[in-house]
Amino acid sequence: MKKWNLIILTALACGLVMTGCGKGKEEAPAEAVAEPVIEVVTDQTPTEAPAAAVEEESREGMYRSELTNEWIDETIKNQRPIAAMVDNEKTALPHYGVSKADIVYEITNSMANDGVTRLMVLVKDWGSIEQLGSIRSVRPTNLQLIPEWNAVICHDGGPFYIDDYLANDYVNNFSGGFSRVDNGKSREFTEYILAGDLEKKFADSKYTQEYNDYYPGPHYQFASETSPVDLSSNSKAEDASHIQLPYKHNKPYLDYNAEDGLYYYSEYGSEHVDPGNNNQQLAFKNVLLQNARYVVFDDNGYMMFHSIDYDREGYYITNGKALPITWSKAEELAVTQYFDQDGKEITLNTGKTYVALIPDDIWKNLEIK
Repeated sequence: MKKWNLIILTALACGLVMTGCGKGKEEAPAEAVAEPVIEVVTDQTPTEAPAAAVEEESREGMYRSELTNEWIDETIKNQRPIAAMVDNEKTALPHYGVSKADIVYEITNSMANDGVTRLMVLVKDWGSIEQLGSIRSVRPTNLQLIPEWNAVICHDGGPFYIDDYLANDYVNNFSGGFSRVDNGKSREFTEYILAGDLEKKFADSKYTQEYNDYYPGPHYQFASETSPVDLSSNSKAEDASHIQLPYKHNKPYLDYNAEDGLYYYSEYGSEHVDPGNNNQQLAFKNVLLQNARYVVFDDNGYMMFHSIDYDREGYYITNGKALPITWSKAEELAVTQYFDQDGKEITLNTGKTYVALIPDDIWKNLEIK
């Protein structure tokens, strides 16, 4: 607009000067013309100055865990987590130390026995472990997942189907040889990781305790605690105060507690409590559910999930709301990524996370309400 005002005023000024000036007549001296005052008109509404960015909190001697975004001791910043295979048969209960884990995976372990599940628990600060387990065998699915965490997996053997996966340089494992606890049960339910076990295992192995060259970097994307994920304004999110998982054997479920914003885990008709942590119930801030294809190897029910897959459906659940998502994993060393319906990678809230790989043929039995 300023440009057009200048053009019009200039044209008018020229017209005044030229009026009365003809051929053969001497031009009269031009009178001084005052500099025109031009008012600049704008149709833009003034905006307020942008708010100053909120500085990220820092704490001396601490850093935010790459597994939970919680504050932990900076001395273990480069320490690799361990992933422990925990028996989830009813006879193995109660579990010890599981409520202290950073991330808990629940994965169908076999198609036999109504699809019994097994837990894989990730612990960053494994030096603080007093008792964890009981420890049982591993499956190929777990060995496809742990490389994305650069974790050392702790188990006691497994079927021969795991051999090719254990042969990979990026799969590090401790098999058997953990402590035995006399708990009055048969031997298969008596093996636990106790204080000092892992330090000895590392000392006797070729493995480094710190992240190695296969570490793909931080896994989850976390929202700032000053601006947490709130799905209540998302039209695609649905209420999620109760999650009934479709595993037939243990019938697990998660109930939301609005007072502390956590999902509390129960199975076999009872709350999952941890006698190794003052009988605290297993609870999570984030819940990730993955619809996963699988293959059965033999008549014994041994199987594995296609944990490497693309654009599979799932849910991200937090703060009483469930958002439909998709998940993808490109290869064993690639992290599993989760995307909203617009194709944007989701962010998680600070806290512990529960991840379930659910067989695609029972996915329809999942209940969220």
